[in-house]
Amino acid sequence: MSASETARTVIGIIGNVISFALFASPSPTFWRIWKKKSVEEFKPDPYIATVMNCMFWIFYGIPVVHPDSTLVVTINGIGLAVELIYLAIYFAFAPNKGRLKVIGWLCVECAFIAVIAVVTLMLFHSHASRSNFVGIFCVIFGVLMYASPLTIMRKVIKTKSVEYMPFYLSLTNFLNGLIWLTYALIKFDLFITISNGLGAVSGAIQLLLYAYYYRSTPKNKETEKGMPSEVEMGNGKPQQLPVSAEAAAVSGMAA
Repeated sequence: MSASETARTVIGIIGNVISFALFASPSPTFWRIWKKKSVEEFKPDPYIATVMNCMFWIFYGIPVVHPDSTLVVTINGIGLAVELIYLAIYFAFAPNKGRLKVIGWLCVECAFIAVIAVVTLMLFHSHASRSNFVGIFCVIFGVLMYASPLTIMRKVIKTKSVEYMPFYLSLTNFLNGLIWLTYALIKFDLFITISNGLGAVSGAIQLLLYAYYYRSTPKNKETEKGMPSEVEMGNGKPQQLPVSAEAAAVSGMAA
């Protein structure tokens, strides 16, 4: 194994650890659902989207599509399992409408990825052509995942408060994008570079916004802790915070 391959492997392992931390970041939300036996105001949408993103990166990283991408497959495989656990907890305590939404979208996603897999394997016969075809979808869905961080950043600018953008998650987002970008550049991979380049830029912007608006943020216990997973609103019901960390984790992370 050459020095560059060794470095790429080590960086990929570090990336797996950081990405796993991002996947685990919503766990307080689901622990609350489990304890309350109710989904309250929480929405499954970010986790459904993450499932699709993970499935695409797993397919991208398998040997028949893009060889030498084991670490891409491992973290997205773990991420997929984690997201399905989250959705299972949501499903267990959701009303019928919420359950139908989860089942419906998961069926649509599985059908879509199956169609893409068949087209990829039947119509494209080289690793390069298969990687290009699947990689385009990975980037598209990865970019769409950044709608969540953009929502948070707009909220920070509008309210001049970083209360809903935890510093440690923003920092981890940045490090996650940076480490996977480095991984992609050692053995150049255009699609991983694009996804994680966007992730690093998104994380950097969040950190800059945090530094700029930190002093104007009302100080309270949740803000001081730095990593709130939910917040009590005026009606006394906990509201789900935008899942920026997860969005970044999935799109860049894995690959």
